[in-house]
Amino acid sequence: MPLLRRGSERGQVNLGWLQSLHTFSFGHYYDPKHMGFSMLRVINDDTVAPGMGFDTHGHRDMEIISYVMQGALEHKGSKGNHHVIPAGDIQLMSAGTGITHSEYNYFATEPTRFLQIWIRPGKKGLNPSYAQATIHQKGPLTPLVTPDGQSDSLVIHQDARLYRLKLSAGETVILNAPGRWGYLHLIKGAAQTLQTHLSAGDAAGLTEEESIELTATAPLEALWFELPPG
Repeated sequence: MPLLRRGSERGQVNLGWLQSLHTFSFGHYYDPKHMGFSMLRVINDDTVAPGMGFDTHGHRDMEIISYVMQGALEHKGSKGNHHVIPAGDIQLMSAGTGITHSEYNYFATEPTRFLQIWIRPGKKGLNPSYAQATIHQKGPLTPLVTPDGQSDSLVIHQDARLYRLKLSAGETVILNAPGRWGYLHLIKGAAQTLQTHLSAGDAAGLTEEESIELTATAPLEALWFELPPG
């Protein structure tokens, strides 16, 4: 049976301007049972108050993905990047040898919510890079981030693939990643599996020989990761 991570059991952080739910140990939240999954190290569900955000800070040797679910995120980076990421867009930063950047809610009157995702790179010391894209859905599974740029996806420096999954109520999909690990994170909607019911915020991790049959019980949006065996 796949490993289940209930959204209600995630670490919670409330800084006033930031409400964050941590799937894996991060910052002041530590749980030795949830340190990551394969090369996937962070999934933070961040809600940023109007006009607020993360001041300039640094990263290195990490592939950092931002997926905006509501509002818009304003990004300024040490490599001269200044972009606004609207809901539905995806951003990928390869921190490599080191970058600094800030992230702010672009709007002064409404919150911005996004998933902050970290994946360990295939090797350290890469040249930092930045990419952003609007990727329209093409079928139930649409590649967003891949190592080879499949279907105009953003290119990551790791043998990892990230897809957006969208299902209408009543649609069914079977997810597996033969020879690899898979990780499903529900963004919105709900689904029934053969073993349990999944709601927004819930996640399931699969090892090489496992699969999950998912039937949407409400219009569903999720992220599906295919990762190296852990």
